[in-house]
Amino acid sequence: MCIFCELGKERIILENEQAIAILDIHPVTNGHTLIIPKRHVSSYFDLTDEEKHDCDKLLSLAKDRLLAEDKSIEGFNVGINIGKEAGQSVFHCHIHLIPRRQGDCENPCGGVRNVIPSKGRYPLI
Repeated sequence: MCIFCELGKERIILENEQAIAILDIHPVTNGHTLIIPKRHVSSYFDLTDEEKHDCDKLLSLAKDRLLAEDKSIEGFNVGINIGKEAGQSVFHCHIHLIPRRQGDCENPCGGVRNVIPSKGRYPLI
């Protein structure tokens, strides 16, 4: 049983032909949104071009919606975990849209590179 295939309609905040968007129930920050293709497939790389396009459209709509609702948002992290070794825990493809605000962490330098401790710090060229 897949939790994303069994979602109730009340959880959906945005939708198009091939994808939906919901708020994450374990948000990293307030407004953390998941973009989920409707077809059950575990990897982003297994999506069709049309599914990727619809996911991208919802990603942009969700970003615009968050910015309109919350003026404290100053940036975003966008991430996809693919495979157990990359941290994927729900094996239905989903894209994380994580709003970022000044001061939400001590030092955001390196962004997504920090998924592996100590790899987020590097000399700027």
